[in-house]
Amino acid sequence: MSDNGMMDKEEIFSKVLRAGRRTYFFDVRATKAGDYYLTITESKKFTNEDGSFHYKKHKIYLYKEDFSEFNEILAEMTSFIIDEKGKEVISERHQKDFKKEDHFYDNDSQPAFAENTPAESFTDVNFEDI
Repeated sequence: MSDNGMMDKEEIFSKVLRAGRRTYFFDVRATKAGDYYLTITESKKFTNEDGSFHYKKHKIYLYKEDFSEFNEILAEMTSFIIDEKGKEVISERHQKDFKKEDHFYDNDSQPAFAENTPAESFTDVNFEDI
């Protein structure tokens, strides 16, 4: 039974896309009349403070009469994003080779520098000259 208490419709064909903490389920289902429709479910894993976890799910129902326009808009939107920003993921969170800046702030909110900062990047200051 589904969350709303109704019997789930028969699944005809399914595919799963795992993407980090998100999983996308694409399911072809049948209506009572025997026609098909598509459900797209996004499931996202969340970890509780005690280490247990739960999932939040969002579902889209897509019917045949909307397929053509949905496909056109989806293709237009994804093409726009790729054309504007390219295929490379620019989010810090998703870059496997992302390196934080060489400097950071310590507990006293004073800049501190990582050990791998080149010595040439430092400037000696003689406070007697000020």
